[in-house]
Amino acid sequence: MPQKKKTKKAAAKNTDYKRFPDIEFTENSLVILNKRYLIKDLDTKEPIEEPRDLFIRVAKAIAAGSKKACPKMSATELKKTEEKFYKLMARKDFFPNSPTLMNAGRELPNLSACFVLPIEDSMNDIFTTVRDAALIHKSGGGTGFDFSNLRPTGSNVQTTAGTASGPISFMSVFNAATETIKQGGVRRGANMGILRVDHPEIMSFISCKEDTSKLTNFNISVAITDDFMKAYKEGTDYTLYHKEKPLGKKNAQEVMDAIVHHAWSTGEPGIVFIDKVNKGNTIPGVGKIAATNPCGEQPLLPYGSCNLGSINVSNFFVKKDNSIDWDRLKGVVEDSVLFLDNVIEVGKYPIEKIYDIAKANRNIGLGVMGFADLLFKLEIPYNSDQGVTLGKKLMAFIHGNATEASQKLAETRGSFPNIDKSIYKNPMRNSNVTTVAPTGTIGMLAETSGGIEPNFALVYVKQVMDDNKFLYVNPILKEALVDRGIYTDELMEKISEVGRLENIDEIPQELKDIFVTSQEISPYYHVAMQSGFQEYVDSSISKTVNFDNSATKDDIRDAYLQAYESACKGITVYRDGCRPFQVLNTGTKTNEDRKAEAEEAGHVPMGRPDVMEGKTYKVNTGEGTMYVTVNTDEGKPFEVFASIGKAGGNAAAMSEAISRMVSLSLRAGVDIGVIEKQLIGISGPAPVWHNGEQILSMPDGIGKILKRYYGEKVETPKADEPKNTIAKSGSICPKCNGSLIMQEGCMTCHSCGYSKCS
Repeated sequence: MPQKKKTKKAAAKNTDYKRFPDIEFTENSLVILNKRYLIKDLDTKEPIEEPRDLFIRVAKAIAAGSKKACPKMSATELKKTEEKFYKLMARKDFFPNSPTLMNAGRELPNLSACFVLPIEDSMNDIFTTVRDAALIHKSGGGTGFDFSNLRPTGSNVQTTAGTASGPISFMSVFNAATETIKQGGVRRGANMGILRVDHPEIMSFISCKEDTSKLTNFNISVAITDDFMKAYKEGTDYTLYHKEKPLGKKNAQEVMDAIVHHAWSTGEPGIVFIDKVNKGNTIPGVGKIAATNPCGEQPLLPYGSCNLGSINVSNFFVKKDNSIDWDRLKGVVEDSVLFLDNVIEVGKYPIEKIYDIAKANRNIGLGVMGFADLLFKLEIPYNSDQGVTLGKKLMAFIHGNATEASQKLAETRGSFPNIDKSIYKNPMRNSNVTTVAPTGTIGMLAETSGGIEPNFALVYVKQVMDDNKFLYVNPILKEALVDRGIYTDELMEKISEVGRLENIDEIPQELKDIFVTSQEISPYYHVAMQSGFQEYVDSSISKTVNFDNSATKDDIRDAYLQAYESACKGITVYRDGCRPFQVLNTGTKTNEDRKAEAEEAGHVPMGRPDVMEGKTYKVNTGEGTMYVTVNTDEGKPFEVFASIGKAGGNAAAMSEAISRMVSLSLRAGVDIGVIEKQLIGISGPAPVWHNGEQILSMPDGIGKILKRYYGEKVETPKADEPKNTIAKSGSICPKCNGSLIMQEGCMTCHSCGYSKCS
């Protein structure tokens, strides 16, 4: 693991450096800062601030909110607040959400991460929301929508005497608009699309992401009602509605089967228990909640927003007596609530209505990261009743002290304006105080585990600056192995091949029990942990319930029922390998290393006979239908011709080039397995499904045809052989070509820090 480096002094030295001590970051943290957060020169794209300058900038900008809320604050008190906020971040005890780190102290308008926009059933309202969403994405936020107000396909449109095209067609409009906007030059737009289970279009919605080349900028979730769950348990039908008008019935079992099937096969849709969400709505007098932000942890009213922040609970472990420093944690909770409330004071918003709602409700979302690492330090298994009990205790403590801190702020700053429409009997500064949000990149800055998720792997390859890579070892595991005198580089190489300890003979069983990864934890304990935390969270929790590839649909169904019967407000499941995979960078080899393993034979190509026999195969790709002809010589592939699109077009040119190179390689005697390895896994911008298999691109499609019809048979591993579950992961990372894994409800790359949602 790289040594920690002190940050260099900025070219134009900050005059306040004496007040703000330097910060140490690992090389991996520095690359995250460089890529995501440091201000860059517009021309050279090189950073023009040092990491310490960034945190000074943020601390000063957010501390200014105290002066705004309390104009009589002295200059000395203001400086103390600046130093307090700087210390929160410098010690890696707390980080705000990414938009605050990126934009605080700059002219960019938005400091909040998540928003919900309403969609009403008229063309004018729909495209007003498209415009509003574009403004939010441009400013660095993510958006959630409930499409349930849109009339179903085929309904009459009186103003035009036509028929409605349905909610899914308009989701495509939102998706296309999102695709054109790069968030703040750093973040790609992310959306949550929700449809109520009692909407007449529900079956089409459930399957709308079966073709993964469509709606690529959406996560989707079904809003499940209590009436639906009652009908499902009783085996009866339930009523479909549009705007409270009954429009027929549907069998609840059939709908649940469809949800389970698609979640099992693709990881979507997720589920939101919408009636539970509204029972927990702290401001029912303002309105009903219908949608959440993109990762599902923040249910919001229309035009609602929330700025989020997370406490690194792993930092509060006290080694000498194997405990948690509850007193220090209480102080950090109080300071973090002040920080987040100040964000509302100084933040700007892309839409006036959002500004008005933010000021009226003053939502904040204080959450956690580093919980799995804290359990490692305390030597408590994640998959245990003791682990769940600690999770409850920890979140109850944070929520109780956050509520108390908000009440204290109300004494000096006043309650949020809509408190008379809330559940509160005592003064409160904020309508919500707690949320457990994704912490993809800020978790990597803090060098800790994400949210309340288990660790995905304990040893794996990470990419750092200048495309250098190193074998990352979880530091808590490393310390435990060193203490026992069994740490070696060779052992780490061995663990890296699977990422976990389960089948490593050199590791004592007591360590295997403690250092468990997400794939080793049963779905029961995934859901139980989420439920335990949810009891003490105002909003909701971004978490993925991980399943092994061998999980059945009934396993998914059982998790749904467990979540509904417990405190969970929603659930996202992910079956390992259900999406196209590329081997995670385990071991010392990278993806590029593996591609380079196949050496070119360098032989002179054989001449082509006058007559050859062949077959033509049809395959769907993101660029259209492709026809691949494979001619053989004595049963072995000799040449390949791929046809797609019109002559002279880019797709046709690309397919011709690939065909020529594949044919040249085959005629030169290159093994077909080598060619397959070069082609399979190449990712394009629009992957699609074909006969139950995902085709990532034209070259991927050609490679898979060659493998399916002409490649060598792959033997099934014996029952007693260990499964390399880390080999199956999510889609390919667009930044470093590593693998994306599903954690905290979001696809994230552990190699370079890329996250789709944060």
